[in-house]
Amino acid sequence: MSSLTGTGTLVRLALRRDRVRLPVWTVVFAAVAASSAAATAAIYPATGDRQGAADSINSVPALVALYGPVYEPTLGATSVFKLTAFGAALIALLMIFTAVRHTRAEEEAGRRELLGSAVVGRYAGLAAGLIVTAVSSLALGLFSGAGLTAAGLPVAGSLAFGLGWASAGLVFGGVAAVTAQLTKSARAASGLAVVALLAAYLLRAVGDSAGPHWLSWASPIGWTQQVRPFAGDVWWVLIVPLLAAAVLTVVAVVLAGVRDLDAGLLPDRAGPAHAGRSLSGAWGLTWRLNRANLTAWLAGYVLLGPVLGGLAGNVGKMLDSAGARALITALGGEQAMENAFLAAEFSMAAVITSAYAITVLVRLRAEERASRVDPLLATALDRRRLLAGYLLLAAAAPVVLLTALGLTAGLAHGSRTGHPGTEVARLVGAGLAQLPAVWVLTGLAAALFGFAARAVTLAWAALATFLLLGEFGTLLKLDQWALDLSPFTHLPRLPGSVVHATPLLWLTALSAALITAGVLGFRRRDIVA
Repeated sequence: MSSLTGTGTLVRLALRRDRVRLPVWTVVFAAVAASSAAATAAIYPATGDRQGAADSINSVPALVALYGPVYEPTLGATSVFKLTAFGAALIALLMIFTAVRHTRAEEEAGRRELLGSAVVGRYAGLAAGLIVTAVSSLALGLFSGAGLTAAGLPVAGSLAFGLGWASAGLVFGGVAAVTAQLTKSARAASGLAVVALLAAYLLRAVGDSAGPHWLSWASPIGWTQQVRPFAGDVWWVLIVPLLAAAVLTVVAVVLAGVRDLDAGLLPDRAGPAHAGRSLSGAWGLTWRLNRANLTAWLAGYVLLGPVLGGLAGNVGKMLDSAGARALITALGGEQAMENAFLAAEFSMAAVITSAYAITVLVRLRAEERASRVDPLLATALDRRRLLAGYLLLAAAAPVVLLTALGLTAGLAHGSRTGHPGTEVARLVGAGLAQLPAVWVLTGLAAALFGFAARAVTLAWAALATFLLLGEFGTLLKLDQWALDLSPFTHLPRLPGSVVHATPLLWLTALSAALITAGVLGFRRRDIVA
């Protein structure tokens, strides 16, 4: 029997499992790229406007470190400067989880061993995971390029941009395939790959902020920028990530051949001799399982806050065309633009924080699928207490995350204005004002999990729908009732606007009702694998 026997069947199985998840994210990324192009064309209609914007962007080191430089003042290059590196990192993250889901996670759940007893080759699972990751990366990149073309940008630059995104997915899919051979758990494999992604993004940030620097070329994220879509379209750079992905694939295959099934090459770290208080009760177990993930998210928010606070003071410089200046004046000056910028960033932070809340409930679903919930419920632990531990974390962790973001952004912005105390209070308040919408997504995920465990993943589709409504609802001239379907529509645009308590109270009441429904549903349904 060939070592690749059954690969096609496993590929079809993996694509069936991801038939909702991957198409949804592909549409989201393509839509975001297209909307960015449309918005940039409206703000910077002339070459002189874009030249001034490019000069302003490239003169702010923090902005260059976060997103990368604008290589040429073309409409396309100006449109995608925020998306090229940052979007590539998000796609890399998606492909890391995809590769681990179809390789190491299958072994951890015991399904790979079961399939291995049939007519399935030794490397079929790894090959299937890599093929699905490659196909998904390419499809996402091509659809995103098509979105840019539909928005009126040149075809060649749009294709170069899409292939750059796809190359990031290929490389980090290969990184995840390697880490899946090194560790025994899917979480550890994903964690190692994410650390590699963060290191790559940091290398690119340091290299770009220092000007043309070799560190930018040392990063796979930097390679996507060096393709320079709409700024010369340097096609040969795509050979570099392709070679890197090929090398990583060979390394993964070699490592898979020298390890045992369901084992990792890195030694397992021994746990404590006694569980102690960290495992006392449902809450202790929930915290133990989720603390590493929350710590990583918190670190990201603490690092992101100063960047947002620092960028707010430079936002007026980025809009230096005559029309943009008139708009700034009409809105109340640069202070109003700073508030608008911060409000937009905190709105996006609310969406991202909702994603964290959903992952907490998805983790409980993973515990159920792994048959680790049944033994717990066979003890004196009540279903309501088990679910309550996860709900408490899903509701309380966003408070911590958004407070940390507001605190660090306020300190950074306040150090420039000379009023750190005032800015901290304003921006912490702006962060906490996002909580009712985050809690609605938490409640929706809880309700879906409570009534049908498999349906909890639909919370991701709901989040993507709300994101699309917020990004494109106005551009598509949708009716207000359609826009009102998103809980984020009802949030105040803080800082800088008036807070009305009524919509916040209604959103909080809705989240409480959804959470209650989820608890009641979980009490009655069967535990399923």
